[in-house]
Amino acid sequence: MKKLFVITLLVVAGNAFAQITTPPAGDNQKCSVTQGIGLATVTITYSSPDVHGLSGEDRKGHIWGELVHYGFIDQGFGTSKSAPWRAGANENTIITFSHDVKVNGQDLKAGSYGLFLDVEKEGPWRWIFSKNSTSWGSYFYDPKDDALRVETTPTDAPYTEWLTYGFDDRMTTSTTAFLQWENKRMSFKVEVPNINELYVNKMREELRGTPTGFNYQGWMAAAQFCARNKINLEEALTWSDIAIKGPFVGQEDFSSLETKAVVLQAMGRDKEADEIMDNAIKMPSATTQSIHQYARTLLNAGKKEKAMEVFKLNRQLHPEDKFTTYVGLARGYTAMGDKKNAIKNWEIAIKNLPENQKANESFYKAELEKLKG
Repeated sequence: MKKLFVITLLVVAGNAFAQITTPPAGDNQKCSVTQGIGLATVTITYSSPDVHGLSGEDRKGHIWGELVHYGFIDQGFGTSKSAPWRAGANENTIITFSHDVKVNGQDLKAGSYGLFLDVEKEGPWRWIFSKNSTSWGSYFYDPKDDALRVETTPTDAPYTEWLTYGFDDRMTTSTTAFLQWENKRMSFKVEVPNINELYVNKMREELRGTPTGFNYQGWMAAAQFCARNKINLEEALTWSDIAIKGPFVGQEDFSSLETKAVVLQAMGRDKEADEIMDNAIKMPSATTQSIHQYARTLLNAGKKEKAMEVFKLNRQLHPEDKFTTYVGLARGYTAMGDKKNAIKNWEIAIKNLPENQKANESFYKAELEKLKG
């Protein structure tokens, strides 16, 4: 019985020791960096060795091709007889994509991948994205698990003591992930080509719930996004109709009608858009500024005659406004080539310059001087 008790204690002690939390091997601290690309995220989790090592030895000039081996080698442990570098230290370096992406122009599905690097003495290096993301290092690497390989060309970089991953060139639909260590840097580009579709899918989801779907502003915002980006326009038109007259949420006012007009314009249905805006600018909810901005939009679209009509209507509907309405007329007459009336209306507008526009006085005077010149 005593012998059995001792054996039991040894087993328990052994199990307890196996679960003890100790510092990471080689003191290579765990790191993680995440970059958003719109709704998508890219996360790289890795262990970060330093150039000088645990005992402080100077390994500068001995990283690439020595500490980090060239090509694929048998590391003398595990099942792999031809393994690349683990692109970090200790466990797999792991890269996780929340959505489908393109890496250096090649498709890669959402998910987590072991990230390895084929380091070569000459020629390009290769990033390897492996479906095996749970192993220790590259001791169990198997090319059958490769999801993607892409080439990279290492470049000289400022000295970096700790192996570091990061992101730069952060654009709307893409970013560049990089690894920098000692005196080298290597990278790959990550793109989310369907980024606006991701936003539309998210909007659909939000419009089904509260509070977004129970407020006409939510339907307007979704429709306006589609119009600006010329995407999903048929559904956007439906969303704009819901914003105007949908049960419980619809509200017909200047902003909701303008939203529908914007969608129709994006669809190339300008005549229908103009008809809607003819009604919108006469609604009580149409402010002096909103009408003025609509007319400016018409000017920018080259519709100067229509813009002139709207500027004149704004002056008729809002006789109390002696600044914005006259600025509109000045811009309209300028577009029509009528300098005399343009100068006259600029002078009235500047004479009635409100306090909140004092900072722009020199700009308005310059517009006037250009006409006089």
